[in-house]
Amino acid sequence: MESASLLNKQEEARSPSSFTRGVLLSTSVAVAGSFCYGCAMSYTSPAQSKIMEELGLSVADYSFFTSLMTLGGMITAAISGKIAALTGRRQTMWISDVCCIFGWLAVAFAHDTMLLTIGRLFLGFGVGLISYVVPVYIAEITPKTFRGGFSFTNQLLQCLGISLMFFTGNFFHWRTLALLSAIPCAMQLIGLFFIPESPRWLAMYGRDQELEVTLTRLRGENFDILEEAAEIRKTVEISRRESQSGIKDLFHMRNAQPLIIIGLGLMLVQQFSGSAAISAYAASIFDKAGFPINIGTTILAAVLVPQSIVVILTVDRWGRRPLLLLSSIGVCICSFLIGLSYYLQGHVSFFCIGLGGLPWVIMSEIFPVNVKVTAGSLVTVSSWFFSWVIIYSFNFTMQWSASGTYFIFSGVSLVTIIFIWILVPETKGRTLEEIQASLFRFS
Repeated sequence: MESASLLNKQEEARSPSSFTRGVLLSTSVAVAGSFCYGCAMSYTSPAQSKIMEELGLSVADYSFFTSLMTLGGMITAAISGKIAALTGRRQTMWISDVCCIFGWLAVAFAHDTMLLTIGRLFLGFGVGLISYVVPVYIAEITPKTFRGGFSFTNQLLQCLGISLMFFTGNFFHWRTLALLSAIPCAMQLIGLFFIPESPRWLAMYGRDQELEVTLTRLRGENFDILEEAAEIRKTVEISRRESQSGIKDLFHMRNAQPLIIIGLGLMLVQQFSGSAAISAYAASIFDKAGFPINIGTTILAAVLVPQSIVVILTVDRWGRRPLLLLSSIGVCICSFLIGLSYYLQGHVSFFCIGLGGLPWVIMSEIFPVNVKVTAGSLVTVSSWFFSWVIIYSFNFTMQWSASGTYFIFSGVSLVTIIFIWILVPETKGRTLEEIQASLFRFS
């Protein structure tokens, strides 16, 4: 009995039972970038009619303008892993903020399509970096007990940004809306001076003293960080000995499941469920459905955030797989209903339960350190590419057949259910090192 009690006490010392102010502050600053991402993604919805009218854009022109952000995101996503590895996670977020602020200012003061295009492209550069570095940073600073909930705050703040655009877009001019959207980027820029670098990044560069100081700051003064620090150093050193991060390692057989099957597969089904198109064109979708735009976008704004909060409170209790399955089933059913009746509210609500953010959570958990840079970049690029395909083609497919478009989304969601059930592992309550060990056990 005494030995069992001692083991329990040792386990409690290794696993913090509550999150600290350091983790809370660091996560809050990081997800401010996710808020910027949400604003940028959905800005084109309320701004569409006025921009097209004032600048004389056609449907094709506006589709190109809207999708240009995903092209910019694809470019920086291709190098986001390298940037985050060379400069650090904090510095990468700083670069993204500078790009986003410039982009918002260019859009706000655009009087021709050239400056409008440049602004949208720079927004893409910024959010392309955000989409990679924020979930990775959060996964690397949080203890395993709370990693799922904290990682999903990335999705919560994206939804909050989308909701803000949907709601405030009913009252503000598109130029004013762009200026307001630059504010959270500036706030994050300041906040980055007050949070630590990722402990795993510090370990990669042998900065042991900073690693221990950072872990103490994140875990609290009363937590013994020596074992966690040693485990991080060991994992990084093993990965460094095995290989240098590169394309040849990325496509090694042992990395096939987490990269090709899980990483790329989740990003494909996430985007082809139609979520990006709804964020970008919600106002015009309601208009074509004969539903009042102001009422429809307000309902969406009210639904998105509570759904994300529910997931934050349940993801570390229920796990990733159940929420992904529930989300996919809901999106499948509601996409089919939209094909019949444009019942849009139900679709977006179910998307936020799992498909909206959990693929990014899992992506940040499954890759070993030696290929995290290249694999993370490839998966992020694929997500942006799939998003571009959907956003650019959506207006044209809607002109072809509104109901047919959503029947396609429903079919993709049906495939997603099977995909998650068979291939996606559960990662809750496990350290990043434990997850990677289990994936590669039989490689």
